[in-house]
Amino acid sequence: MTSRILVVDDDPVQRRLLTAAIERIGHSVIVAQDGETAIACLSQRGEAIDAVVLDLMMPGIDGLGVLDWMRANAVEAPAIVQTGQGGIETVVKAMRAGAFDFVVKPVSPERLAFAIGNALKATHKDVRRPVKAPDGFGDIVAASPAMDRVLKLARRAAVSNIPVVLEGESGVGKEMIARAIQAESQRRSRPFVTVNCGAIPDNLVESILFGHEKGAFTGAVDRHTGKFVEADGGTLFLDEIGDLPLDVQVKLLRAVQTGEIETVGARLVQKVDIRLISATNKDLIEEVKAGRFREDLYYRLNVYPIHVPALRRRKEDIPELVRHFTRRYAHLSGRAAELVVEPQTLALLTAYDWPGNIRELENAVHRAVVLCDGERLTADLFPQIAAQLPGYEIDQREEPPAAAHSAGETVDNGEKAFDANALVAEPEAPSVPATPLGAEEPAGSLSAVTPDGEIRALAEVEEELIRFALSFYNGQMSEVARRLGIGRSTLYRKLKDYEIDPDDPLRVAA
Repeated sequence: MTSRILVVDDDPVQRRLLTAAIERIGHSVIVAQDGETAIACLSQRGEAIDAVVLDLMMPGIDGLGVLDWMRANAVEAPAIVQTGQGGIETVVKAMRAGAFDFVVKPVSPERLAFAIGNALKATHKDVRRPVKAPDGFGDIVAASPAMDRVLKLARRAAVSNIPVVLEGESGVGKEMIARAIQAESQRRSRPFVTVNCGAIPDNLVESILFGHEKGAFTGAVDRHTGKFVEADGGTLFLDEIGDLPLDVQVKLLRAVQTGEIETVGARLVQKVDIRLISATNKDLIEEVKAGRFREDLYYRLNVYPIHVPALRRRKEDIPELVRHFTRRYAHLSGRAAELVVEPQTLALLTAYDWPGNIRELENAVHRAVVLCDGERLTADLFPQIAAQLPGYEIDQREEPPAAAHSAGETVDNGEKAFDANALVAEPEAPSVPATPLGAEEPAGSLSAVTPDGEIRALAEVEEELIRFALSFYNGQMSEVARRLGIGRSTLYRKLKDYEIDPDDPLRVAA
């Protein structure tokens, strides 16, 4: 069944490219060069539009205006917004207005096809759903170009036995990628053995990895088969490999180089055939420089590095992950009806940076599903997330659901309920007094020249900007550092250098 896709873009070149990409995947396309034409197409009572690909920046009625009209007129076609401005503020506004998904220009045909496919699945109008593989990369939920590059690299690694190192913060999904590489390799029917190197006491690492013979040391009452032997013929996944003790790294190097291991207490070496995949949340080259990781082992393992970006670097994945976890935990909790994720919920979750990455997002959605009494996953079910976004508050265009808590009310677990009605769309800039030099400036502005017409010193401008940022973000150090593009340690050092009091940032030091 062919679906009808409305493409709205004021750029004729973009309209042609989008039309060609959509027709290539078997759908018919209707084009509109501006918001007014798009609304006219959506107003027609003839053949329904199944999905909308909508540019946000257009003259006249822009993309947000079209989304507002669709919401006011109960148009159910899912909208995929495209923006050339990757700022999260623009994305959050679109999500609030009801966008189903977003893509950043220039969008690849693969990413566009993925977004349209998911939008049509949500409306149950795409009967040509691809059959998903039970394991492997088909189980990984990803929509961003950054993750698309990761998966392309991982798929290439799957067809060989090359050693792979997965780098990235904790919770980004490194083990899931390792399992996908195994599942789509020639070793798919063989064991996949996982070892968390950071969770094993130093005195037991060698025994757990390589095994030991009975009586090899005090307490060795039985013979123990090590993880290398368990993984023989399959894949050994060494998680947090940067935590391995140096003495064990020597034996690991020999095992990787020769395929031979020395069981503790054994006289002879043993041959093993394994595929080695390692993972770390540390910068291994810095560990080498610090003497905590062997340089020869680093170059032996780091043959095919794959960096998995943090979730805050791939915001496009968040809506799909939220829907995926919502479906999973709604099913596990025995719900008959499918939970609907409200647009403002997606806006809230997309705005948050998720320092715990996918693991933190999954736990937050799981908790919300358990607490949800209705059929809609609302923003007030995520009070901890809202509390960590100073200045970000939700624009309530509709009456809150009956189950929503009133301001100041506490829920059963003693936490203060998330007050959606008290929230506004944008943070207001605080009033800023005169600059330290005494120049009269509008609130929120920084002067580049002195009252005498001379260029100000860079340090003076930097100090003033830091003071303003601290006041603007209410002393939230993580947010200030992120917005200024510096690390927290650098921010604290500059506060000390400029004698800035974080609790009173606008005070001029005597």
